[in-house]
Amino acid sequence: MKLLTATNRYYVLLSAGLFALGSAVLYVGVNHAVRSEVSEQLENHRRELEARVASGRPLPEPVYRAQYSLNTRPRPTGYSDTTLLDPYEHELVPHRQLTFRVLRAGQPPVWVTLRKSLVETDELLGAILSTMLGVMGLLLLGIIVVNRYLSKVLWAPFQRTLAQLRGYDLQQHRALDLPAPAIEEFAELNQALTHLSRRLVADYESLREFTANAAHETQTPLAIMQAQLEQLLQLPALAEDAAAAPLLADLYGATRRLSRLHQALGLLSRIENGQYTQAVPLDLAALIREKAEQLAPLLDARGLALHLHLAALPPRPLHPGLADSLLHNLLHNAIRHNLPGGDVAVRLTADALEVSNPGPVVSGDPARFFERFRKHNAASESPGLGLSIVQHICAYYGFGLAYEFAPAGARHTLRVAFGPARTPASPLTRAAVARPAGL
Repeated sequence: MKLLTATNRYYVLLSAGLFALGSAVLYVGVNHAVRSEVSEQLENHRRELEARVASGRPLPEPVYRAQYSLNTRPRPTGYSDTTLLDPYEHELVPHRQLTFRVLRAGQPPVWVTLRKSLVETDELLGAILSTMLGVMGLLLLGIIVVNRYLSKVLWAPFQRTLAQLRGYDLQQHRALDLPAPAIEEFAELNQALTHLSRRLVADYESLREFTANAAHETQTPLAIMQAQLEQLLQLPALAEDAAAAPLLADLYGATRRLSRLHQALGLLSRIENGQYTQAVPLDLAALIREKAEQLAPLLDARGLALHLHLAALPPRPLHPGLADSLLHNLLHNAIRHNLPGGDVAVRLTADALEVSNPGPVVSGDPARFFERFRKHNAASESPGLGLSIVQHICAYYGFGLAYEFAPAGARHTLRVAFGPARTPASPLTRAAVARPAGL
């Protein structure tokens, strides 16, 4: 709900409550005042009749029963309300009446009832309530109109700032350039956001430069270490030392893991820097078959069956390195987290690529499976970057990425939904799909 809509709702509720309360108070007050006035008029008339009797003159004969009547039988005295039938309108009309006893010299007492119609009072109250309701309706309508005006005019700078924030991408390597609107609060907000974006750009550039330098400086020594360890493991003298060989093998394994980690982080850094802009038409089905042949020894070693359901599709423009990395990580993930004797199913359609496999139930938030260094098994030799690379590649090309788990058969599925063909990775596109829905 928008802020102004919420504010408007509270104003409308407050106004409606106050008007309802005010209308009720006004109705009671006006009704009381009118009845008091009618009672006062009846009292004055009563005094006139008593004065007339005291002066020895007879009571006037009743002409209109609705206004004045005499009764020789005892009647309850005092003020009361009653309704009388109007002989012309043929409807009951409310009246205020006053009954009192009159003592006459030498004659039995008589009970006099004076009445006054309250029709005018009801009409007055109806007019007041109608006026109040009309004013309330106009006020509510005015609040809605003013709210829309404020939304379009006064909040326009905020909407422009929000639009720029939605389209902002740190990888564009530039700070926000927000204007200074006339409204002071919005001007302060834009100033704070501009200052914040400048700091973010500076920190990001510093971190990117450090990562690039570190990757470049460590690549060569790491390659030298691996080459020398390979030569050392082939020395004949090493066979005579039973303790040194395992140590060197562990050291060689550690350097290989470090090399894979270095390559994965370098790949993520290059994707984030937009260094894969050269795309060529690729036959995904042929590339999947090629990867399946490469992984056949690994599948056989783990006793896994591979099921391919590949539709014949037109070539899709992708960078060969990213396409290879996408398929490699998806298939390796399905093999690594499989069950003994399980299978890997790959389905390629015009809309999506799905890779599924049976496996143990995984706890935790599925959205965090794609975080860097996220491993379900802490003892695994995997650096925990495979799914993060998949997510970055999908975001780079505007593909959706979703994880699904089917309890029946405990089957995990990673689904890459192809979006419309587009030029790889404008920064704005990457920002829009950085967090695919459903993860």
